[in-house]
Amino acid sequence: MPSEELLLPALNPDTVLPRAGSNYPELLKAKVAGRSKRSLGDAVGLKNFGVNQVHLTPGAASSIRHWHTHQDEFVYVLAGELTLITDAGEQVLQAGMAAGFPAGKADGHQLVNRSQTDAVYLEVGDRVSGDEVVYPDDDLAATQSTRWNFTHKDGRSY
Repeated sequence: MPSEELLLPALNPDTVLPRAGSNYPELLKAKVAGRSKRSLGDAVGLKNFGVNQVHLTPGAASSIRHWHTHQDEFVYVLAGELTLITDAGEQVLQAGMAAGFPAGKADGHQLVNRSQTDAVYLEVGDRVSGDEVVYPDDDLAATQSTRWNFTHKDGRSY
């Protein structure tokens, strides 16, 4: 990396503070322990889609297995090895590999770091108001307005 400081719109991802944890309900937060994100898209002022650099420690998961009704998602593995879990099963993604999840396709997905070393990937998703998220394996549903709202599948609040 160059030693001089970059000026926007250029960005060194290492200068963006990572955020750990999750906005999932307290009961489910442990499912993504070991995950941290750097909001690169926010750091450069993007409005229409988000870009996160995600770091997963060994054993960590990207999310609870899910799919979006209105949001496209794309991931690109930068370092390490991740197991992609979908309705079709599991496959290993290594650095330089990618996967995409079209909006409205009912195929729950997540990435899990089953290796012994850290993994890093980029996740890109559009920011569509009214998006809903389906979690096929958990009693969880989410809708987005100005922020994510999590409920049980029967509509009860957490």
